[in-house]
Amino acid sequence: MATVEDRPEELRYVLLDGDTEIGEESYADDGDERIVFHTFVDSSRSGQGLASQLVRAVLDDIVARGMKVVPVCPYVKAWLPKHPEYEASVVTPTPAHLRVIAARPRHAG
Repeated sequence: MATVEDRPEELRYVLLDGDTEIGEESYADDGDERIVFHTFVDSSRSGQGLASQLVRAVLDDIVARGMKVVPVCPYVKAWLPKHPEYEASVVTPTPAHLRVIAARPRHAG
C-alpha cells in the first residue's frame, strides 16, 4: 500500500511506494488555508485509485491541522463533491489564492 508524506520544505505531499515517489500534491499556504493546486500520479500507476488515496490523505492532514482546503487543482475540485464529509473545510478559491500560488517558490526536487 502506498503512503503519503508531507514535505513542507518542498511545499508538497508525496505519494510513496516504499522509497519510490509515485505521485505528489503541490500546495501553498495562505494563513490557515492550504491551497492545493496540482495532483500527479505516475502514469504507470493509473487506474489504481492512487490519486484518490493521495487526495484523501492530504485533505485529512489539512483538516487535522485545523486548516481550510482551497481546491485549485481540477482533480481535487472534481473529487470533493463525491466526498461531502470535507465540505465544512473547503474554501472557494479567489484571485488572491491564485496570486499566492504564482508567488510560491519552486522546489528543487
